[in-house]
Amino acid sequence: MADVAAASAAPIGRRRLAFLDRFLTLWIFLAMAAGVTIGYFFPRQIAGLDAQVTVGTTNIPIAIGLILMMFPPLAKVRYEELGDVFRNWKVLGLSLLQNWVIGPILMFALAIVFLRAYPEYMAGLILIGLARCIAMVIVWNELAKGDSEYAAGLVALNSIFQVLFYSVYAYVFITVLPTWFGLSGSAVHITIGEIAQSVFFYLGIPFVAGFLTRLVLVRLKGKAWYHGRFIPKINPLTLAALLFTIVVMFSLKGEYIIQLPLDVVRIAIPLLVYFVVMFLVSFLMGRAVGADYRQTATLSFTAASNNFELAIAVAVAVFGISSGQAFAAVIGPLVEVPVMIGLVNVAFYFQKHLFRGEDTSVS
Repeated sequence: MADVAAASAAPIGRRRLAFLDRFLTLWIFLAMAAGVTIGYFFPRQIAGLDAQVTVGTTNIPIAIGLILMMFPPLAKVRYEELGDVFRNWKVLGLSLLQNWVIGPILMFALAIVFLRAYPEYMAGLILIGLARCIAMVIVWNELAKGDSEYAAGLVALNSIFQVLFYSVYAYVFITVLPTWFGLSGSAVHITIGEIAQSVFFYLGIPFVAGFLTRLVLVRLKGKAWYHGRFIPKINPLTLAALLFTIVVMFSLKGEYIIQLPLDVVRIAIPLLVYFVVMFLVSFLMGRAVGADYRQTATLSFTAASNNFELAIAVAVAVFGISSGQAFAAVIGPLVEVPVMIGLVNVAFYFQKHLFRGEDTSVS
């Protein structure tokens, strides 16, 4: 995850980071296993601790983990170049099509095909599909060497759309559309203010922190020091915070994951199909419109991943912590994390075969 521009700096730190990156999938699976194990053997203690550290629908340790996880990638963004991102209407339009038309419709279709006999799980799956990613996509994009500036721009755009349209989408896709297919709809009451609060917690804080850190330190020390010295020092924080967040998240539902393995599989299958199809379709669409590798990788991960934090928060707030909707929402990261790690490798395969000869280094 270290910036390639800093390849010549801090050789010991670079070797340590390379070692961590090399076995990243292993660390993530170990973190997931640790979380599930803790949740299974200490369910009452975890539930009690969760009640103490949760404010409203926000679990404070998870929020802190996500903020720390996203700070290094957002501190690396060259914010002065974001204007170029928003001038590329072709890429922005494609991203909006992928995120707010194709993604929600595909997840809705998968939900009613695979889970029509389980209406609570079906609704939870739809909530995941409607929550476009504004958080961990930064991490997946970073691992795949995507375009950091485009990632920041698309995340900002999705955040605005999420605040404005998530409640409307939730009403349409969960209350109205299921009745068109002979299924019962569910009443969903989620306000724009509640969504804005979630967006602020999981994106606004690290975004502002990253922007101010870059602004201040670049002026004081210069870009060479900032990208060559400071960024490599804080990069390992992303992995540490990611593993911490995974352990906490999976510990909250560890008991249910082990006790209901068939239900986990039922929910996981359409999620797996969704992530893979969205990624592949988005990658091919990006290539078709002439985007370079870094832009295409960013488009694909932005379209394929989801804001499971918001989906979980909405499911808990609307249907309750013990509901099937909340359980389905928690399975989201269980599937997404390892799948996205695998898709990072797929992105590099496409880079080698579809973008041969292209300079994909970070300037």
